[in-house]
Amino acid sequence: MYTDTHVHTVFSSDSSTIVNRQIDKAILLGMKRLYITDHQDFDFPEEKYGLAFTFDTSSYFEKLTELKEFYKGKIELLIGVELGLMPHLAGKLKTYLASYPFDYVIGSTHLIRKIDPYYPEFYEGRSEKEAYLEYFETILENIHTFNEFDSLGHLDYVVRYGPNQNKNYSYLEYRDIIDEILKAIIDKNLALEINTAGIKYGLGHAHPHSDIIKRYLELGGEMITLGSDAHKPEHLGYAFLDIKDLLESLNIRYLTNFVKRKPEFIKI
Repeated sequence: MYTDTHVHTVFSSDSSTIVNRQIDKAILLGMKRLYITDHQDFDFPEEKYGLAFTFDTSSYFEKLTELKEFYKGKIELLIGVELGLMPHLAGKLKTYLASYPFDYVIGSTHLIRKIDPYYPEFYEGRSEKEAYLEYFETILENIHTFNEFDSLGHLDYVVRYGPNQNKNYSYLEYRDIIDEILKAIIDKNLALEINTAGIKYGLGHAHPHSDIIKRYLELGGEMITLGSDAHKPEHLGYAFLDIKDLLESLNIRYLTNFVKRKPEFIKI
């Protein structure tokens, strides 16, 4: 079973799963490694949405370091984080990452103008295409503003929640902006995440769409990370067996893991 590099626990505001349950499920699935990557979204509009999406990092490291030792010999536990990217946070994120010894950092865009695409208000008063385009433009802006993370999380996350989800969505429809994003992460030596939550949400494909992954490879991209975005144990490693066919069809022979922020290429 492939390593799951994108997993949430009770340290994330949208999960109630204790860390041990995710680790135990990973062991049951035969994983040799597991990454815990809880949400750290500074400046998330807590009053508006009722969720903070931040955690106490000292407590996080204390707990995960304890569990890392407890499970030694059964599974390797790596300590990661999913950072919520916003242009004005660049300085704060840089200082934050310099303060803690994370193994792995996912950079994700969850907010556009302080609005989460999870909520209908993001799409109100305009076309779905305009909303999706703004999301992609914000990703590009975020990368140009701050790129000291390791892998770009769920590139087309917005299509999970659009009025028609991916019914009218294709790589070709947004080719120019998506190519700019892919070229930017390649230029900055960042990995591209394959996030299987898209399959869980009924899209019929992972994030991003396979055409985008193919284009990333065509442009010279070499680092692919794989994560389920699991918030519950039953979703850990979600559709990883199905994703094997995709990896083979795209001739992807290695997946990338990060240890102490350095990439390791794991042969499939």
